[in-house]
Amino acid sequence: MKQHILSIIAAMAMTASMPAMAQSDNGSFSIMTLNVDGLPGKILFFDVNEDGPKSAGSEAISIYMAAKDCDIVAMQEDFNYRWEIWSRLFAAYNHDEWTGGVIFEEMEDVDFLHPQNFKLKCDGLNMAWKHECQSTAYERVAWNRNFGKFSHSGDDLITKGFRRHELTLQDGNEVVVYNMHMDASDPRDERLGNEAKDREARQSQWEQLRQHIMERLDDRPVVVVGDMNSYYYRDDFKTFFIDAIQATGLATVGDAWVEKQRGGIYPELGSEPLADETLDKVLYINPTDAKAVITPTSAEVDKDGYTVDGKPLGDHYPLIVRFAIAPSDKTTAISTATTPTSDEWYTPQGVRKDANAKGISISRSGQKKIQK
Repeated sequence: MKQHILSIIAAMAMTASMPAMAQSDNGSFSIMTLNVDGLPGKILFFDVNEDGPKSAGSEAISIYMAAKDCDIVAMQEDFNYRWEIWSRLFAAYNHDEWTGGVIFEEMEDVDFLHPQNFKLKCDGLNMAWKHECQSTAYERVAWNRNFGKFSHSGDDLITKGFRRHELTLQDGNEVVVYNMHMDASDPRDERLGNEAKDREARQSQWEQLRQHIMERLDDRPVVVVGDMNSYYYRDDFKTFFIDAIQATGLATVGDAWVEKQRGGIYPELGSEPLADETLDKVLYINPTDAKAVITPTSAEVDKDGYTVDGKPLGDHYPLIVRFAIAPSDKTTAISTATTPTSDEWYTPQGVRKDANAKGISISRSGQKKIQK
């Protein structure tokens, strides 16, 4: 407890001298992605996060996020310390739904005789945006595939997935933001060469994410952030996400960290691990015929600021990116792929979509209509 109190005091002192990011001005915005390490120390009888920040450390993380003053903050593992994490954010930010903590002991419908059936509904995702911004739409989606219940990092214990937000920024520009948490690979499994199914699960998640994005792509730029648990040297998501989207000719994709810290040179699959690459990513997508395009102007993994007494506040460092927004040189919006004869359009799952909604709608005959 004493150590926790000292951590809070140290964090307050740290933020007093920490330069805050500037407020959003016309044509730019900042975004932070951060796994806040909000798992409890124990789940049932298992030690899962004994060295985590817990209550006092989570409050210190909240102090840090508020001081950084980003326009958008995407969080993962916002589980058991929700009030501490949000304690310093309520004053300046709105947020989406909190889906609960990792608490089996208080669940009356848990079948303790069949622990293999455990599946909590929480996803640990949450996002905050400045009061001056406006959320116009929100969607929560679970991954189709996970791996590992009481092994391989326990990814199948919770309902991992992604959230999609449509935001109007203070300057009136519109962006779509995806926040997610993908399956992890346990370091021990990696050392033993036993992580093939973890990689397969992540590939499935990248492909599901790509499909979701492309089915809804319109004339707004898209930012994809979160704890992807993906390194370029071990996961070929450049091929089946970045390159696959660009191959459609409908959009371009970039990695802010790669562009600003590596001069646009992507690490090669199978190469040696890089000390400065993190599991957290900020990718951005500009539709080919977008009204406005976004470009990263800075990308920082804040290893120095996110520490107390030389130790990080959580097990991930924040990744902070600032984007510039500029009008596109396109004079027309995306044209329709076919001329529709009816306003009755359906998703690939056969669900009717409003003809006035934005995105790509697909009819039962397979025709596509891109709506503005």
